[in-house]
Amino acid sequence: MKKGLVIAFLAVLLFGCSKPIPSDRQAYVGVWESPEMRLLILADGTVDYKRLKNGGTTSINAALQEFEGDDFIVGFGFINTRFAVTQPPQEVDGQYQMVVDGVLLTKKM
Repeated sequence: MKKGLVIAFLAVLLFGCSKPIPSDRQAYVGVWESPEMRLLILADGTVDYKRLKNGGTTSINAALQEFEGDDFIVGFGFINTRFAVTQPPQEVDGQYQMVVDGVLLTKKM
């Protein structure tokens, strides 16, 4: 019983701290994909990320803490990850694209 309460408490801490995406950053909301990366950003500030690289997988499921320029920081407290955005969301040939951590992502509609 105690283990279940601890897990529930940690989940509330991790996901209860997300802030909604600001209105001027709504273009970031959605499912972004490439062959090696998938990035889901929800309007409530939840981020789900998965990347295949060098034979391994990196995954993050946490709250978006803040934007710094075009970059965004995901995590909880001092445990966080910066996503470097070198091309913010923009429409190219009828599709939205964004470059995150050097990877060209296309928004799925």
